[in-house]
Amino acid sequence: MTELEQTFTALGGQFVTSADALTEKLKAIRAIVFDWDGVFNDGIKTEAGSSSFSEVDSMGTNLLRFGFWLHHGGQLPAVAIVTGVTNNLADALVGREHFHACYSQAKNKVEVLAHFLDQHNLQPKDVAFFFDDALDLSVAEVAGVRIMVRRKANPLFTKYVIQHGYADYVTGCQSGQFAVREGCELMLGLLGQFDTVMAERLRYRPVYDQYYQQRQAIEPDYWTVGVDGPERKNV
Repeated sequence: MTELEQTFTALGGQFVTSADALTEKLKAIRAIVFDWDGVFNDGIKTEAGSSSFSEVDSMGTNLLRFGFWLHHGGQLPAVAIVTGVTNNLADALVGREHFHACYSQAKNKVEVLAHFLDQHNLQPKDVAFFFDDALDLSVAEVAGVRIMVRRKANPLFTKYVIQHGYADYVTGCQSGQFAVREGCELMLGLLGQFDTVMAERLRYRPVYDQYYQQRQAIEPDYWTVGVDGPERKNV
């Protein structure tokens, strides 16, 4: 077992796919899709139906995007949030961090994934997907890399996902405990990009600044998914 594998298994992380095989799959990833509830948070809602995110996870997404940008020679990965409900804070994160899209009210997520991939001329195998629950399995079945956020309360679901091959890695951190950051650092480590990302972020110029300017130029698309498919909404 490598030092990196030891680091993440010590957290309680579980490699369903071997680290070597997962590394090979990661090399082809050109898009990152996140579920929202139970991934960026513990899934608990306010009375207004909102759920939050943390700056720790947000930074993880930025570092991962920078790492893929470096890995693919200056090409940004396409990034989206696909959530089964509407959440203003998900829209806010997408806008602030200049993700490419946010899809709300997405009940059949694999159809929404197809829409997103068509927008960017990509295939399901090009996607790394962060997920946590049953509504996400249609995407987990087809995505190239699947990071499942652990939750001790659903042992049968976790067993089902592993038995059916719907996850490559199950986080050691539970939902609401910065599991997104764990998954992002895992992927950076497997790609061999973590130290470079840290060094260039520290320097800021010229390399990170080039990435950042490209990232900031992205104008996110916001979609509400209805019976006729995704429709643009104003945010």
